[in-house]
Amino acid sequence: MTVKIVDLRDVYTENRAEQLATLIHMAFPGADGYPTMESARTEVVEACEEGRINFVALNELGDIVGWIGGIETYNGNVYELHPLVIREDSRGHNLGTLLVEKLEQRVRELGALTIYLGTDDVSNGTNIFGLDVYPDPLLHAQNLESINNHPLAFYRKLGYVVVGIMPDANGFGQPDIIMAKRIGRVV
Repeated sequence: MTVKIVDLRDVYTENRAEQLATLIHMAFPGADGYPTMESARTEVVEACEEGRINFVALNELGDIVGWIGGIETYNGNVYELHPLVIREDSRGHNLGTLLVEKLEQRVRELGALTIYLGTDDVSNGTNIFGLDVYPDPLLHAQNLESINNHPLAFYRKLGYVVVGIMPDANGFGQPDIIMAKRIGRVV
């Protein structure tokens, strides 16, 4: 598969905005994601606001097959990776890795030190799904493992580490897993 990764601002059209909305709606259709096309369109509009970073992967036809975004936080020292989505028929071709690397490069150029992300477990993707992690959520975070191909494993391969969990973020036993990676040089 041949793709070109570009800054969304350089190739933005209404048609591509609709492709992005469709992409995140299809990838995250549940109540914890974008259950309607309207909610997905709202996310696209917000993602294109000033100060946001967005890269897209375009296939040979110029269609969007992947999208990654970055949101500045903590006075520019940290960026949140949000969203990362690959079109279902384009998965398994290293696009996620390429998009994450492109975001890391841009964030590093901007002088940030860290990228963080949240990756929810709403479908039995980790060994803590369905568990009451209180009274010691940090112990559970420390022993967290991916099962059923949870994105935790993908991000770990790219050097991200678990820095915490938000218990019950999506209902009982459905945590948000917070991961981070230092991408800037500490002087």
